[in-house]
Amino acid sequence: MSSIHLARKAAGAGLPVEDRLLELAGIRTAVLEGGAGPPVVLLHGPVANAFHWRRVIPALTEHHRVVAPDLPGQGATAPTAGGTRAEVLEWLDALVDRTCDGPPALVGLTLGGAIAASYAAEHPGRLESLALVDALALGPFAPAPRFGAALNAFLAEPNGESYDGLWRVCAFDLERMSAGMDEEWDTLRAYGVELLAEPQTMTGLGALMQAFALQPLHEDVLARIDVPTTLVWGRQDLATTLVVAEAASERHGWPLHVIDDCADEPPLERPEAFLAVLEQAIDRMEVTR
Repeated sequence: MSSIHLARKAAGAGLPVEDRLLELAGIRTAVLEGGAGPPVVLLHGPVANAFHWRRVIPALTEHHRVVAPDLPGQGATAPTAGGTRAEVLEWLDALVDRTCDGPPALVGLTLGGAIAASYAAEHPGRLESLALVDALALGPFAPAPRFGAALNAFLAEPNGESYDGLWRVCAFDLERMSAGMDEEWDTLRAYGVELLAEPQTMTGLGALMQAFALQPLHEDVLARIDVPTTLVWGRQDLATTLVVAEAASERHGWPLHVIDDCADEPPLERPEAFLAVLEQAIDRMEVTR
């Protein structure tokens, strides 16, 4: 077994999910699936994979069917043929159709949030609810200077050192987060660094960012979202600041939940607080169904 396969196996150790490979819209897709109940689909952010939901998956699988794919060109999922927005949305529609027995709650983090918002706007009737977590594309991509410097260093030379540098701005307190995860962080980081050697990783990341995140969604697109929508934001997010979330909440009437001592990775950095907010959002969505 190759080192990257061993790293992936270690990253998923102990999770109550099956790591499956599915063919979706012609794309070989790695998907974590587990639990029973109303379906919840989780879309991760950039420089990540489905295992970045690992601190919230066990609790979610107690009451939900959890579906967490690697995005196209990330993790163990193949890239789309052309790297286009249409291909990714077709892929996501195929995922929902294949893995969900009814309209799911769709939860998107950062880049995954931009994809989730686009899907909700362009596929009415397919979702039960939507949660956008520190989502990109709700405003111009204008990260704080410290975040921008770390991102540029990573893009210039993606390796273990620049990966760590990027995570120091993605998390409010990386040391506290990694200490709380112990070996889980070590295995997650090891898999992430292994993936940087895969040619598709950076190419796929660039295609996804270009298609969904570098330009804001037009307001008329966001206005087409017709399902109950909740915003969840880390107060110290340096990639997309809280001001962007507050403005979107005011424009569209979407409730906004802010998590303190947290940057743009609430499911990893503050899993208990994130789960409390997400469960409250899902309860609200079920009541308004």
